[in-house]
Amino acid sequence: MTETFPLWVIVIDYLLGVVMWTLIGRFGMGLFLPEESKFFFMRFFVKATDPLIRFFRPVTPSFLIRPLVPLYVAWFFFMVRFYVMPWLLGYSVMGMLSFPLESEFAQGVAYLVGKIVN
Repeated sequence: MTETFPLWVIVIDYLLGVVMWTLIGRFGMGLFLPEESKFFFMRFFVKATDPLIRFFRPVTPSFLIRPLVPLYVAWFFFMVRFYVMPWLLGYSVMGMLSFPLESEFAQGVAYLVGKIVN
């Protein structure tokens, strides 16, 4: 059974998802590169996520090592997408939205793989 959501729900989920995955990308790149790296993607991840990391600084534990901070902040966006969005929409089951952004991506990958295999 496929459920359709209002456009505003999809837009909000996509925005939150992009922010979450950008933070996860910064964490992943941070495993291999310093924050001051000249590599284009690392500069993008740092520049795009620094304001969020500063915004979440009051709720970020001081014992958390610096490379883990983007992952910690991404966790907040995950929690909003998985618990708050369905709750605001009146669903009694948490996680009901099932991440439309990732669902679309997975369908695209399945379509491409199906094209390659066939």
